[in-house]
Amino acid sequence: MLYPMSPKAVELKRKLDSFMDRHIYPNEERFYREAEELRPWKVYPVVEELKPLARAEGLWNLFLPDSGHGAGLTNLEYAPLCEVMGRSHLAPEVFNCSAPDTGNMEVLERYGTKEDKERWLKPLLAGEIRSCFAMTEPAVASSDATNIESSIVREGDHYVINGRKWYTTNATDPRCKICIFMGNTDPDNADRHKQQSMILVPMDTAGVEVKRALPVFGFYGVPDRASEVVFTNVRVPKENMLLGEGRGFEIAQGRLGPGRIHHCMRLIGLSERTLEKMCRRVRSRVAFGKPVSEQTVTQERIAEARIMIEQARLLTLNAAYAMDTVGNKVATAEIAMIKVAVPNMACQIIDWAIQAHGGGGTSNDFGLTQAYATARLLRLADGPDEVHRNQIARFELKKYSNA
Repeated sequence: MLYPMSPKAVELKRKLDSFMDRHIYPNEERFYREAEELRPWKVYPVVEELKPLARAEGLWNLFLPDSGHGAGLTNLEYAPLCEVMGRSHLAPEVFNCSAPDTGNMEVLERYGTKEDKERWLKPLLAGEIRSCFAMTEPAVASSDATNIESSIVREGDHYVINGRKWYTTNATDPRCKICIFMGNTDPDNADRHKQQSMILVPMDTAGVEVKRALPVFGFYGVPDRASEVVFTNVRVPKENMLLGEGRGFEIAQGRLGPGRIHHCMRLIGLSERTLEKMCRRVRSRVAFGKPVSEQTVTQERIAEARIMIEQARLLTLNAAYAMDTVGNKVATAEIAMIKVAVPNMACQIIDWAIQAHGGGGTSNDFGLTQAYATARLLRLADGPDEVHRNQIARFELKKYSNA
């Protein structure tokens, strides 16, 4: 292997695979049923039942790299484990490795005060509460985050927050207790990347209103609890400001790098699971006198799917290695490349699997519609394809600036 797994990662993967077989896959049908019946405003009992089992087996907070709270894995070591978890929508939260909590915990770990860590990070690490991240806004093109209009205004010992956010994942969850809010503190700053700040907002603060749950391709709660939240004259202590005014983009880049690669790792696992479903389906169906698996078009799609998954995995492992060795900032191009390549790969493979399942593929019975919603969403979340492609092109053109 180009990137061999460490003995520690091999052992954790063995335990993860076993846990998935014993507890995750057998409970997926129940998970989707609870999500549909209870909707995104409730806690899904199956998740809470499985969390203690995962924690008891040491499969908890595996995502945290440099911390005494997690497994102490590098990005490269975590990649195959995150891929396993990505095979099921149920799995990530069971292991306390789901977005946006992972990114928020990393922010609190890096930039939070001692009091922030005690009040918010500690219960998040224990899986006792959940969190949300409020950045995207409905009134502006949020692919350019400098467009953010929400305001954070200093008034004495407090900041007053006003704004409307959406796709604020987790906000409808009754366990969601803390929000990391990105808003404008210095709109007249000539440097547009120093106009924004991030601040901690307890969800029970007066003026915070979760307006509605947002469906993702008709799904509420799966793949995530997307929400619209309004902040009206919300007052929080000045100590809630993270790192300092004008540091919002700096924090965002530190947060989004790991978040982007985690999404890609999970999508590779989802794509593997989808290809498995496709292969099993076409071997069990006969059309026009022979198994669908013997139809040339089917074989071509299976072959292409395998090639695409292997390419995406190698690209993702390369990005993980770069993050570990030269740091997230230097690995920006590698992260941008996987953020474009992996969701597009997943969308194509899931589309082929839907086609192979026939009409049933468009139902919710096979998990393919849920998988497609996830993959298609991730062509927009954490930066749309177009933004990452432009960034990659600028890096490439820069090589020839003196030509």
